[in-house]
Amino acid sequence: MASMFDLIRSNKRNSFLLMSFFVLIFAAMGYLVAYLYNDYFWFGFFLVVAFLITFFAYQYSDSIVLKLSLAKPVTEQENPYLYNVIDGLAIAAGIPAPRAYIIEDGAPNAFATGRDPKHAVICVTTGLLEKMNRLELEGVIAHEMSHIKNYDIRFMTMVTVLVGTVALLSDWLRRSFFWGGGRRSSRRVATKGPAALIFVALAILAAVLAPLLAKLIQLAISRQREYLADASGAILTRYPEGLASALEKITADTEPLEVANKATEHLYIVNPLIEHRSMLNNLFSTHPPAEERIRRLRSM
Repeated sequence: MASMFDLIRSNKRNSFLLMSFFVLIFAAMGYLVAYLYNDYFWFGFFLVVAFLITFFAYQYSDSIVLKLSLAKPVTEQENPYLYNVIDGLAIAAGIPAPRAYIIEDGAPNAFATGRDPKHAVICVTTGLLEKMNRLELEGVIAHEMSHIKNYDIRFMTMVTVLVGTVALLSDWLRRSFFWGGGRRSSRRVATKGPAALIFVALAILAAVLAPLLAKLIQLAISRQREYLADASGAILTRYPEGLASALEKITADTEPLEVANKATEHLYIVNPLIEHRSMLNNLFSTHPPAEERIRRLRSM
């Protein structure tokens, strides 16, 4: 069985692989645009943009996520109760205390973001603070603290920015080819013979499938990390029932989280998009079924 240190190394390695994959996707799409328009300036342009976006995603993806979520920083003087919970669990986890942010929303939920434990944030909704008792809040914060300690936050936050950018780019590329320069590029490709036509067809197919690939990446990275963070959080609090009870309350709550969207849904402790909580959608959800998570916690 892999140790915690093995899992941390794996998350760091996966972050590098994700950045490399993103650059390769951008380069491939840049080559397609350059080929279709017979101007290889576009290939270099896409490469430069890919490296710039990758750099900014690594450095500032947490800020982007917080802005998307309309989260605001909160001081210890403003909310000593939240800071007391965070500080105590940070000491137990052996990491610096993360900064605290709050989303003004009645739906109970939380997420962690940042690039490493020294630059981490825990964000909770006002609904979570109002609807959880002390033990339940500790369970949720411990879960997010585990994401920070395991370096899940870097990988999961970068996915939000990089995969979302790939999906937007693929959509632009499809529109550009079919509605913009499609006729010009089609005539040019036709003069190059069947091989060129096959190449372009495969490239367009890749652009069409990019959003699906983005979703599969989110599924692959999220589910096992949630189980691991549940178990690690329960170890931190020494009370699995606190997190199990919190998950029950969050799942049963029907108030929608207004700021949540498909780009950020995988960051939250429970999928905030209400329509994804049904059994029919469990197969395509970024989170494992809440019932299974609760069962595992109560069997610890």
